[in-house]
Amino acid sequence: MVTSPRISIENREILRASVNTMSSMSMPQGTGPIRLITVAPGHFHAALVQKQMLPSIDRRSSVYGSLDADLIAHLERIAAFNNRVEEPTAWEVEMYAGVDYLERTWKDRRGNTVILSGRNRPKIDLIQAAVANGLHVLADKPWIVEAADYAKLTAVMTEADRRGVLVWDAMTERHEVTTKLQRELILDSDLFGEWQTGALDRPALEFESLHFLKKVVSGRPLKRPWWWFDPSISGEAIADVGVHLADLALWLVSPNQSVDVRRDLAILDANRWPLNLSRTQFSEITGLVDYPAELSPYVAKGLLSYAGNNSVSFTLRGIHVKLTARWEYDSPGGDAHQALARGTRAAVQVRQTPGLQPEVFVLATDPRGHAALVVLLNRKCDEWQTTYPGMTIEDRATEVRLVIPAALRTSHEEHFAEVMADFAQYFHMPLAVPDCERANSSAKYFITTGAVQFGRDKSCVP
Repeated sequence: MVTSPRISIENREILRASVNTMSSMSMPQGTGPIRLITVAPGHFHAALVQKQMLPSIDRRSSVYGSLDADLIAHLERIAAFNNRVEEPTAWEVEMYAGVDYLERTWKDRRGNTVILSGRNRPKIDLIQAAVANGLHVLADKPWIVEAADYAKLTAVMTEADRRGVLVWDAMTERHEVTTKLQRELILDSDLFGEWQTGALDRPALEFESLHFLKKVVSGRPLKRPWWWFDPSISGEAIADVGVHLADLALWLVSPNQSVDVRRDLAILDANRWPLNLSRTQFSEITGLVDYPAELSPYVAKGLLSYAGNNSVSFTLRGIHVKLTARWEYDSPGGDAHQALARGTRAAVQVRQTPGLQPEVFVLATDPRGHAALVVLLNRKCDEWQTTYPGMTIEDRATEVRLVIPAALRTSHEEHFAEVMADFAQYFHMPLAVPDCERANSSAKYFITTGAVQFGRDKSCVP
C-alpha cells in the first residue's frame, strides 16, 4: 500500500522563473492593496483565485505549506497562468515550504489576506488563526464539514467583527448568469407570484448538483489528492459542494434577509449513499498506484467507498426545500446543475445536461396563463437590456426558454475573479458587510452539517 503521494516537478524552469525566494518586505495591516498569503493549498480553487489579475490586488503574493505534491501542484498552476499565451498574469510568488509553515505564516505577515482552499476539516482552525493574527480571510467552501465544529464557525465570525477583519466565503455559484436570472424572476411577484409552500414529496425549491471526479481544469487533467476521498478530512458531498446549494437556497427564498437557524430552519430528512471506485479509477484520478493506508477503512473487496452522494430535505421559513449533491466518476461533458423554484404564478427552472450550458425555463403554474407569461417575459427582457443586454425569449408553447447571449456567459473558473471583486468591495470596510450575509454564512453550514449528522443517525453508519 502507498502511504504518501510521490512528489514530481515537471516544469522546473517555469517554476524558477515564476517563484522568487522569500524577501524581507512586508505590508502594514489594513493599508495599501490586497496582498495574498495562500496557506496550505490543497485544492485547485486556491490557484483559480489568481487566474486573473485585478487592480486592487498586489502582484506580489506568498504561499506557505509543507513541501508536498499539493504545494507543487499549486505553484505549477500559478506558473501556467504567468506563461499562458493569452492574457498572461504577472504574479511574483514568495514561497516558504517547511514543517513550521504555520508559525512562519503568522510571524512573517507577508500580506494582509489569507487564501484558504485545501483540506476541509482543519480549515476552520486556520480561519481562526488568521483572524487571531488580524488578517483578512477569503476561504473556499466548506469552512466546516461536521456539526461538532459549528460553534467554532459562529465564534470566529464574532471575533472577526470584533477585530474589524473580513472573513469571506467564495460563493462562485452566485455569479452564474442562469442563477442570477432565476433570482431576478423569483423576485418579480407579478411573474413568479409568491413561493408555494410545497411538501416533503414535492418541494417548492429543488436543487441537484452533479459533479465528476475526472475533469480538466485550466486546460489540464485534474489530479486529486488522496485525502479528497477521506470523509474525515474532506467531508461528505452535501457538506462540501452542497454548501453552494444551501447558499443559493437562502439567497432565493430569503433574499437580503437574515435567517435564524433556531426559528427559521428545520431539517426533515436526509440520505447518503456511496460511490464505489475501482483501483484503476482511483489511480487515474490521483496518479497513485494503489489506495493509501489512510483510506483502508473505506476499502472493501477492492473497491473504495467514496462518500459522494447526499440529499437533505428541510423547511426554510415554512418553504419546503430539497438539496441533492452527487458525484460520478466520469462524464462526456462537465458538471451539471438543476434548480426548480415553484411559485403561485410560475415555476422557474435551471436545467443543464453534462457538457452543455445551463438554460433557464419558465412555466406558468396554470397552463392557461401561458400567453400572459410570454407577455410578462418579453417586458422583462426589455427591462433587462441595461444589465443583461441582448436577452430575448423563445416561446415553446408549453414553456418559455430565456435566450442568453454568449457575451453574458462566464465559466466556473472565471467566477473566481468576480468573487475577488466582491471581496475587494468590503476589504477596507469589513463592518459594511450586510447583516444578512453574516447570518446566512453560518445558516448554510447549519444546513449542510446538520444534513450529514441526520443522515448518519438515520442510517446508523458511522
